[in-house]
Amino acid sequence: MKTIGLIGGMSFESSAVYYRHINEMVRSRLGGIASAEVLMHSVNFAEIVGYQKAGRWDLAESRLGDCARGLEAAGADCVLICTNTMHLVADAVAARVNIPLINIIDETGAAIRAEGFRRPLLLATHYTMEHGFYTERMRKQGLDPIVPEEADRQTVHDVIFDELCAGKVIDASREAYLAIIDKAKAAGADCVILGCTEICLLIDPNQLSLPGFDSTRIHAAAAVEFALSEVRPGEKLVA
Repeated sequence: MKTIGLIGGMSFESSAVYYRHINEMVRSRLGGIASAEVLMHSVNFAEIVGYQKAGRWDLAESRLGDCARGLEAAGADCVLICTNTMHLVADAVAARVNIPLINIIDETGAAIRAEGFRRPLLLATHYTMEHGFYTERMRKQGLDPIVPEEADRQTVHDVIFDELCAGKVIDASREAYLAIIDKAKAAGADCVILGCTEICLLIDPNQLSLPGFDSTRIHAAAAVEFALSEVRPGEKLVA
């Protein structure tokens, strides 16, 4: 089994979801009490958010690059940035290490294409929805993503930072998200991306008016597939 390196803490609420998904998937594949080989560097999210608000993506890149190098030195065979927003610097972080960086945008796009969809609604932080790094990368994959109108983008962003990252799950916010999804469906969206790793705490991708793609679960599944690529299902691993 290969070792999965996670850059987490952005926020720790979703990092806990990654850890659970990865270990549940490994146990399902291998059986018994099997679990994943995981290394995590969990950062102080307040520091990263400070860089985001200041537009200092260079400092964020340096910080996460150091994390990635540390995970590689500790024995990780791959690295994941456990947040969609910080994939704005993913290519630069990947260039700092000699192990694969599993990109959440590529994996989510592949999952959408595999199901035959083309026009996803992207729900995420305003950095992810507005900076272009996410939608442009998806367009290169043949997809045509859309984002909510400005007021709805602000609502989505505020719920993520003010509530979900703080461990608050509020019914009224869920209803607001569902209304935004319904509006996008009427405008021609054929599916929806839970494009922030905390959104799965609020809405179930399988209970929406459009087919839902949970980027957190998709990313975790890609890590498990990488880690077990040389392990047969049900095989007992002996040190």
